[in-house]
This record gives sequence, C-alpha cells and structure tokens, in this order.
Amino acid sequence: MDKANWDDYVEHMRRCLDSGKIEKDELGYKRAAERDLQTMRAALLAEDPDWADAWGSKADFRKRLNNLCERRSRQHLEDWFKTDPEGSRDALGLLWAPRDPSRAADGQLVSDEEAIARIRAFAPRMTGNIKGVGTRMKPISVLLMALGAERYPPFQRRTFQNTYARLGYPPLPDADEAGLYEHALRFLDQLIAEARSRGLDRPADRLEAQSLVWMLEHQCAGDRPPTPANGSATAATRISEPDSEPCGLAALADALLFDMEFLREVEALLEDKRQVIFQGPPGTGKTFAARKLAACLAGARERVRLVQFHPSYAYEDFVQGYRPALTDGQPGFALRGGPLLDAAARARDEPDARHFLVIDEINRGNLGKVFGELYFLLEYRGEEMRLQYSGEPFSLPPNLYVVGTMNTADRSIALVDLALRRRFHFVEFHPGEPPVLGLLRRWLEKHTPGMAWVADVVDRANGELDDRQAAIGPSFFMKPGLDEDAVRRIWKHNVLPYVEERLAGEHDRLADFDMDRLRASESDD
Repeated sequence: MDKANWDDYVEHMRRCLDSGKIEKDELGYKRAAERDLQTMRAALLAEDPDWADAWGSKADFRKRLNNLCERRSRQHLEDWFKTDPEGSRDALGLLWAPRDPSRAADGQLVSDEEAIARIRAFAPRMTGNIKGVGTRMKPISVLLMALGAERYPPFQRRTFQNTYARLGYPPLPDADEAGLYEHALRFLDQLIAEARSRGLDRPADRLEAQSLVWMLEHQCAGDRPPTPANGSATAATRISEPDSEPCGLAALADALLFDMEFLREVEALLEDKRQVIFQGPPGTGKTFAARKLAACLAGARERVRLVQFHPSYAYEDFVQGYRPALTDGQPGFALRGGPLLDAAARARDEPDARHFLVIDEINRGNLGKVFGELYFLLEYRGEEMRLQYSGEPFSLPPNLYVVGTMNTADRSIALVDLALRRRFHFVEFHPGEPPVLGLLRRWLEKHTPGMAWVADVVDRANGELDDRQAAIGPSFFMKPGLDEDAVRRIWKHNVLPYVEERLAGEHDRLADFDMDRLRASESDD
C-alpha cells in the first residue's frame, strides 16, 4: 500500500471530521436504526409473535433503512417476514442468536469470527430474487447492526471498492457474502490504525470509519482524494466514475452529442481567460458537460476538483480559514486551506498539465465574500497577493482553469456583478441554442427511437412558456429505459411544478401545459 495515498486520505478524513457533518448526517440515523434493530432482535429472541412489526410499521425506521440499503431489498425482507414468519424467524435466529461466552470477547455480543460464521449460516436462508453477493450482503450487514453497529457497520460494495482503489488497498476478493464483509472489517481496522499513526483520534470505531468512507465517496466528494494515477484503480472503479478517463474532443463530442466546433470554441475561451461559466436554465446539462469537459482536457480525473457554492459558503471555506481542531488534546482552531489552495497546489506540482476547478452553482454564493482577493488574481494570473489569514504570498498558477455553472432561472440569484463578468467568458446553455438545441431529439433517436415525440412536446411547452432564461431543459428526460409511463411521471412531478412556479399569478395558463394536449397538437403542425 502507498504511504502517500494514506497520508492524503487521512488528511481528507480530518477535513471531513472538522466539518461536523458526520454526527448530523451519518451517525445519528445509523445509531437510531441500531436501536430499532436491537428492539426487534430482543422481541424475536423472546419469541414475541409480533417481533417483525417494527420493520414495516414505523415510518422513521423504514426511512432509516432506505438510507442503509435499497428500498427493493428492504421490501423483500419485509415481504419475507410477513409471508414466511417461521422460516424468517428461524433464519434470523442464526444471525441474532444470544452471545456465546466461550467465543466472544468481553463487551461484545459476538466475536468477529462468530459473526462471519453467522453470515454464512444466514445468507443461504434468504429467499427471493436479490441477486449478487454484494447486493445480498448490504441488507445482511444492516441486520447485523443489531449486534452492535460500532463493531458491525453497514456495507456498500461499490463504496468500499472505490476506496480500496484510491488507497491501493487489496481489492474485494472473489468470495461469498461473509468473505466480502470480513475483508471490509479488516480494511476499517486498518483505516483506524492509519489515522492513529498520523495523530488523528478519530474514527473511534468501525461505524465512524464506515461513515467517513461513505462521506468521502459521496457527501464530501469535493474533499475526496483522487484515485492515484498509478493504475491501481480497477476497471470497475473507472467505469463507476462519470469523468474518470482521458479522451479527445472528438470522442467527447460524440459522447455528449455536441458539435465538435462548440467544444473547440470553449477550449479556446479557456485558453484566453482561464475561466468560463456555463449559464442557462436547469436541466440543460451544464454541470455534466463541465465535469466531462474538464476531465477530458485535464487528461485524468485526479486533476479535476469539484465544489458547489451555496448561500453560507464563505472565503474561509473556499480559500483559507480557521477550523476547529485538537492541539495536544485540547480543543482549538487550526488554519486550513480550502479547495482553491488544494487545486492550486496540485497544479503547481504538475506545471505541464492542465488542472481544473469546477464550481457548481457559482452564483448561489456571495461571490464578493467567497472570492476576496481572488477577484484580482483571476484577472492577473502572473501576480501575487497576500492571503488575508496566513499573510503568505499567493498566485493562481496559469495551468489552473476554472469552469463555473450558473442557473439563470432563479430570479433571486440570476444576476452577478460586473467584476465577475469581466473575468469570465460566459457560454450559453439554452434549449433554443447550440449545443442544447436539438440535444433531446438526438439523444432519444440514439437511445430510444420510439420516444422521439417527447422532444416535440418539450419544444411546444417551451414555446408556450416563452421564457428563454427558464425554458424546460432536456436532462429531465435523458434517462435510461425511458418509456411513456416514465415521461408522464417526470411531467407530473418535475416539469409541471417547475412551470407552475414560473407562471406565478397566471394559474389559468397551466392547462396549456397538459402533456396530452401538447402531444395531440402534433397533428395540427
């Protein structure tokens, strides 16, 4: 295993812990689910005939379970408990049996060895059509939380697989459910040990370690360390990342269904100012295209950093600021760099490569508050200014490019100041203009030719809406397996609420956006 990978990963763990999100977003609901599962286990061991009631009757419990495993898996188990109460009770009895004092360490319900044996006894008893070893292990790991979530946390195969690749840790073995879980437990123990060896007193247990792994792969993706460029990532990991592989503009144009000349123009704009903003209504693919283009031009995913602005985002989050930290065991504050300093440092380390900072929803932040002295540095790349906290001289390297995305439909944030406009090139993403013009039709013809009528309906709806800055984007419908039922759901639950908001005070116009009415007008064209 690569020491540098672990150094980087533990530092990102530190930042994630400093954010305070782990307690609010991860640990609370998992510990509540653990308590519910323990209540259920106690009822089963007491031979209470209503032992399974909590699984399907408590809305909060169902919600927590849906966060821990797929809804389909939860429903499968619920159906199993209802239709085969004796068989499911006997199977769970193998997993949740009382502690065996001869095999368990003090303070544990069961030892790791016994837990692995119980998984092997329980897994074959699961009925139904949950296919795949990893898919089955996810709900099994949730049930195992009844034995103590701090020791037996939930398992998600892809999350662990991607993290192994980032660290150069041995990949998932070709094993049964118990083998996958045992491998994950050993990894979490290693993660805790690596954190301790670098002066970090958390994660305190496997549940905290699993939660950090999840957050760095999903919630704290902007702080996630990159997959190393040493080929350690598996093919499956590369596929799971949307913008992981190098490419040429021709291949990217084909993948995005954009005109090649459009991508060349954006590349030229980037070389001119080093900064562009993709602006347009929601659903026009701005963020997707920005990430794909950045990864393509950078040549490697680890050269792209993604952040998202929001109203509470500040200079201290983006550039540099003081964060809560322990110093010699005492609470205090430490000066930490934000994603901008991290991206700039990576760019300086590779002066001959392009590096990208993608800023999603750039106009949702208070830009003067977030950028500070960067307003000057964005325009004068060769000059230095002193950072307001550290006082250190800082400049933006010429090989660091910034791609922002901006929503023009939200009236409260649609305007940005002239100082920012002067420093960025603006690229339009509107349904009535290239590259978005005709995009939905091209996508449907390529993936679901029989659904091309959807593009006509959207075009007519945009004609009725007659609002360039808030037109209905194609991304609502660019989904695998699209059929008429899916289109109707999207129209009812996504498009119509959006249109209603745009037509505030003109409720009588909503009838013009009835999907059947718009579709029927095909014959009138």
